[in-house]
Amino acid sequence: MSAPASTAVAADAPAAQLIPLSGLRGAIARNMAQGWQIPRVAHSVEVDVSRCEALRREMAAAGDKVSLTVFVLRALALTLRAHPRLNALMREKAVELMPEINIGVAVSLDDGLMVPVIRNTDGHALPALAEELKRVAAGARAGALGAGYYQRGTFTLTNLGMTAIDHFSPIINPPQVAILGVTRVLDKAVVRDGEIVVAPMMGLHLVFDHRAVDGYPAAVFLGDLARRIETADL
Repeated sequence: MSAPASTAVAADAPAAQLIPLSGLRGAIARNMAQGWQIPRVAHSVEVDVSRCEALRREMAAAGDKVSLTVFVLRALALTLRAHPRLNALMREKAVELMPEINIGVAVSLDDGLMVPVIRNTDGHALPALAEELKRVAAGARAGALGAGYYQRGTFTLTNLGMTAIDHFSPIINPPQVAILGVTRVLDKAVVRDGEIVVAPMMGLHLVFDHRAVDGYPAAVFLGDLARRIETADL
C-alpha cells in the first residue's frame, strides 16, 4: 500500500542538515542544560531612557560615542555594589559573595554565543567602558581573546535590543546567581507629572537563582537599577 500523498517523501528530497553538538555548540548546550536546572525566578520592569539618550547625545557631540548598552552596563555595575547578593557565585554548600564586579557580556557569533568578561566593571567611566566593551566584543567575534577573558565573571548581561523581542527570560550562566536581559526601546505613552507623554521605554528582565536570592531583595535590586537608569545616575 503506497503512502498518502501528504506524507510521501520524494526519492530526490534533500537530506536534513545535522549540526553536531560538539565544539562551541556542544559547550553552549552543556552550559545551558546546567543553567536550566537552576530554580530560577524572573522579574521584569520597563524603564524610561529619555535622560540616558539625552546624555548619550551630549557625549556624542563632545566626541564620545557611547551606546545605550554601555549605559546599562555602567548602571548595572554601580547597582551591584549596593546589592552584593546578586554579585555572587553558587557553591556546593554556600553562596560566595564576590569582592570584584566582573560582568560578562553575551556576544552573538555566527555559530554560537560567547561571554567575555569585563573585569572591575564598576571602575570604568562611561567612555572607557565603551572602549573596553567594543574591544572585547570584537575580540570575541574574531576568536582573538584568550581563555582568561571568559573566566571570573560574577554576573552576565545579555541584550536583545536590536531585535523585535519585548520580553524574554535568559538562562543563568552558572555558577553565577543572576543574569539581566535587555530588550528593545519603544516609544510608549506614559504618565509624567500628571500628563500623558511619549517616552522611549526599554525592558529589563532579571532572572535569579532563588536558592541564593529571595524575590523581594531581587525586586529591590531591579528597582534600584531602573531608577539609576531613568535618572542617568552614572
